Amino acid sequence: MSHETLDAAAASLPAEAIDAVERAATSAHRHEELFSERAANIRQSAVRDVFDISLRPGLVSLAGGSPYLQSLPLDRLAETAARIIADDGLTALQYGAGQGTEELRTQICAVMAAEGITDAQPENVVITAGSQSAQDVATKLFCNPGDVVLVEDPTYVGALNTFEAYQVQVETVPMDQSGLVPELLEARIAALQLAGKSIKFLYTIPSFNNPSGITLSAERRQQIVEICRKANILIIEDNPYGLLRFDGEPLAPLRADNPDDVIYMGSFSKIFAPGLRIGWALVPAHLQRRYYLAAEAVTLCPPALNQMLVSAYLRDFDWQGQIRTYRSLYAERCRAMLSALEEYMPEGATWTSPEGGFFVWVTLPEGVDTYPLLHKAIDAGVVFIPGAAFTPSDEPSNKLRLAFSAVPPDAIREGVRRLAPVLQEALAAR
Repeated sequence: MSHETLDAAAASLPAEAIDAVERAATSAHRHEELFSERAANIRQSAVRDVFDISLRPGLVSLAGGSPYLQSLPLDRLAETAARIIADDGLTALQYGAGQGTEELRTQICAVMAAEGITDAQPENVVITAGSQSAQDVATKLFCNPGDVVLVEDPTYVGALNTFEAYQVQVETVPMDQSGLVPELLEARIAALQLAGKSIKFLYTIPSFNNPSGITLSAERRQQIVEICRKANILIIEDNPYGLLRFDGEPLAPLRADNPDDVIYMGSFSKIFAPGLRIGWALVPAHLQRRYYLAAEAVTLCPPALNQMLVSAYLRDFDWQGQIRTYRSLYAERCRAMLSALEEYMPEGATWTSPEGGFFVWVTLPEGVDTYPLLHKAIDAGVVFIPGAAFTPSDEPSNKLRLAFSAVPPDAIREGVRRLAPVLQEALAAR
């Protein structure tokens, strides 16, 4: 019985029957002994758990970091997709180049120029199945079991899942309101090297970090690169939200002036459509061949139809105008969330004020564990992501992530209103 079927039956089955079905469904099969050691580290993420729950009718989901696709010109995109298949179907539906089409790689260089990377060459771009695939390729390529990967605390849960699957040691570096703290990064590197650890790369989301919404300040960016260069540590820069700054120009990525030290990962998931699963890695020229071959070994080739649709979107549509629309829309929703938090949150709660992206990070006083509050919040009609999902630590977390990107302002306010009493009760019970 699937979890979906079990959920549907839960209203009519007694608790002990549900438990019996669960035990039967998850009991050890003889094939369990065939799993690799790394399989023990492959787990369903808390975000996926909550995403499934958030689809239930009546809930206000402040959980999913999804773009607001309703603002896209869907009718015109449908016509474009149909025309691609009608006119170029034999190419669109066939195997393609393992590195991706030259047209899209050239267009991606123009997208990165809008982000502040002006020296990218198409031959150093590798098309991937979203930036999630780009992370996987980098980890497989550089990390042996037991190697160290440095991450911000907190960081993207999908990256943590990838690193754990490859049996690496994930070490966190604290952030403050200006992002990753250079002095603490330097100290963590020194301590790990003194312990004989092999540190392969720093994984960072410098602009509108997922989950915290914090941005690494312009003043710190080059300092972070210099620290890693001195220690011979690569930087994996994940920048899916960089163009979604509410006001002003995007901050120059770490990659902008450091072509040999940074693998830059981008994605169309936040600025166009996540369902197409098209992302990319801009790889230093001396690493490109190995990276491309590792990517090809996973996907053989990225989907030609999806690439051609993205190319048509970049070529024939006002994609920069759409980004301006997104920036205005997400800024409005962020303001709605910050206003609702100010109105409803109990005393003692604090939160970040992002300059772009999709997320606000709420911190409760010490002694509150947000994970068990999730079920109470669901009963109250709202969903969030507990902070424990975004750290490799097994310790309880007093933090939680709220996403505003896919929720209208009135629903954001209502969701925060429903959440506040749950948090107030937890604070009172400390």
